[in-house]
Amino acid sequence: MKIAMLLFDKVTQLDFTGPQEVLGRLPGAEVAIVAKTRDPIVSETKLAMLPTATFADVAQADLLFVPGGFGQIAATADEETRAWVTHIAKSAKWITSACTGSLLLGACGLLHGYRAATHWAYMDLLPLVGALPTDQRVVVDRNRITSGGVTAGIDLALQVVIETAGRAVAEAIALNLEYDPQPAHPGHPRSADAGLVAGIRERLEQRHAERRNQLLALTDC
Repeated sequence: MKIAMLLFDKVTQLDFTGPQEVLGRLPGAEVAIVAKTRDPIVSETKLAMLPTATFADVAQADLLFVPGGFGQIAATADEETRAWVTHIAKSAKWITSACTGSLLLGACGLLHGYRAATHWAYMDLLPLVGALPTDQRVVVDRNRITSGGVTAGIDLALQVVIETAGRAVAEAIALNLEYDPQPAHPGHPRSADAGLVAGIRERLEQRHAERRNQLLALTDC
């Protein structure tokens, strides 16, 4: 299976590295870490990562993966990035994303009429791209697989393994990674303190507005 994983500046690194750690262990997988150039990509928290391929190098993939993060706004605004995502999606068997990567997919018309998830703070933006917001950690709708924010990308990648190689392979990968989450603190508005949720929403208000205005302006990709 040829897997193309998009990378861009100011990505949320765990959106990318969590799924990459899982998908890189999928038997027979050929994983390309794809960016506009081979220059180092610096994440939102200043982790540097090296692409292994450029848009020009990768014209086809069986699975497309798009991460999120603050840099998703600039990536969505970039015509070359949108054109590459749209092109790869035409022949991909699976189109996937973590966190706000679904907003980039949606801006390219790839989630219209599909159930989808994104980070909880931006779920209300999914209808702007024709998607059906679904408050689940991982959402599978036909060949689209999307997830909630950041850490949910690991669950998304394990679901990809289940869909493509079977549950036994996914369980073996999870065991090898000792993926046995036991969170000490609630990580979703449904279980978190209401005041804490309100504070996070306030901190994300500017990004929310940027994303909303961008999606309203992008009627075509």
